[in-house]
Amino acid sequence: MKNDTTAAKPPSDTLKDRTLDTLQQMIVMGDMAPGSKVLETSVATSLGISRATLREAMNRLVEVGLLVNLPFRGTYVRKLDRVDLTEIYSLRAGLEKIAFQMCWDKRNLVNLAELEFRNEVLCDKISENDPYGAISSELHLHSWCYELSGHGLLLQSWERLKPNLQFYFAMHQKAHGRGGPLRQSHDDYIRLAKGDDLEAMLAHLDDHMQQGLAKTLEMTHW
Repeated sequence: MKNDTTAAKPPSDTLKDRTLDTLQQMIVMGDMAPGSKVLETSVATSLGISRATLREAMNRLVEVGLLVNLPFRGTYVRKLDRVDLTEIYSLRAGLEKIAFQMCWDKRNLVNLAELEFRNEVLCDKISENDPYGAISSELHLHSWCYELSGHGLLLQSWERLKPNLQFYFAMHQKAHGRGGPLRQSHDDYIRLAKGDDLEAMLAHLDDHMQQGLAKTLEMTHW
């Protein structure tokens, strides 16, 4: 294994970033219902920001697919249907398998310790009954292989997919009647990511993600 480490950028804390995160959280956690119209004046007032700042965040969420802008009608929260969920997960599975193939020989004790730390943070959020924190932490855990891959376009594709996955994870947890994943849900993922069998890791990704998708499709009321 090489001595590459997983680089982490410091989080931004500008008003625009905070607005984006808040609006995204409202959508993901169902405070803004799928299919509902975004009432700019009302939302801006409730967040204590200008409509211009809100529109910046809304435009970003239109770009990543959480909001839909309908000409002459306004901006609406996106609805996810069965086709959307299937496409999101097939893309995610493909991207993550590529990421592991590219990062496999770059693993070392330092970045594997980082992977374990991210899983511990996820478990803490689950214990704290923090659904949005758990979703964000789960995505941060899965970001590890993309960051370590060193492939810029792959990481960009993952970052673009993440908001849609937040939406999916929220639906997934509601379908299971809980506020986050099970504490032990990533035990096999961590064990295989630290191991020596890449093919077993790739097979686990297929199986793990397909089971989650099938359960969500089965239990979601459309």
